[in-house]
Amino acid sequence: MGECEVVIEGRAISVREAGDPKGSPVLYFHGTPGSRLDLDFGDQAAGDLGVRLISFDRPGYGRSDPAPFGLRSVAEDGREIADRLGLDRLAAFGWSGGGPFALAAAAVMGERVSAVGVASGPGPFQQVPGAMEKLEESDRVALSFLPDEPARAAEQFCVGAEMMVAFRDDEQTFMSGMDALFGDTDADVLADPSLRHHLFAMVSEGLRQGAGGGGWDNVAWLGPWDVDLAVVRCPVRLWYGERDSTVPVSHGEWLADHLSDAHLVVYSGEGHMGPMRHLPQMLTSLTR
Repeated sequence: MGECEVVIEGRAISVREAGDPKGSPVLYFHGTPGSRLDLDFGDQAAGDLGVRLISFDRPGYGRSDPAPFGLRSVAEDGREIADRLGLDRLAAFGWSGGGPFALAAAAVMGERVSAVGVASGPGPFQQVPGAMEKLEESDRVALSFLPDEPARAAEQFCVGAEMMVAFRDDEQTFMSGMDALFGDTDADVLADPSLRHHLFAMVSEGLRQGAGGGGWDNVAWLGPWDVDLAVVRCPVRLWYGERDSTVPVSHGEWLADHLSDAHLVVYSGEGHMGPMRHLPQMLTSLTR
């Protein structure tokens, strides 16, 4: 267990393994922004539960080489990583902006994926009722470049992220921004010194190369999805916070209505940080 580098078509991808090396494999897709470190607070829990937890930085995040990407291409990277690790069957799990990639993994890998977990993850913005109306003007401008100019759209999606990148080495200032975003809905998580530091570390690592990875994330799931959810046949577990304003429950409701085998759990009074409260239960649900 530990970290390694996988090279796919000349691109280096940083991969992290934790938990039980002989356990049930779960391929994790990190948030936006996030990194392969997203769930390292749960390493002990994964080991105790007999889960082999595999995560990797998407292109341009953390220590992975930058490159254009979409839902399908990241899912294909996940499949290649699974091949290299000798995983015949696995569960896919994504938190926040990683949710669509976990669903894409099931669409691309088919029966090889036994289950999918999506925690506070967006559905297709063009189809979720009311989602487009909540976008900022800069995001609307970025979407106007799709599908013909994805690189231009990715660059535009980064507008406004300069401050976050500038403070990626300043924990106190950075976390004051997190307090402003999530203080009303996730105060319990932010009040825990260990989890608070973890949030800083995982996002700071994700922004190591700047905001470019997040720009391509937004191209992948704010723009038209390049995978068909109708081909996802495995069980899908959907977990959302009732008070989450970042990815409202309406996204989970839409996914529950449009996936063939989905179960939606809404956590009363909670926000966007569900995995930091419920990771053991989520991993158990995906691997039992």
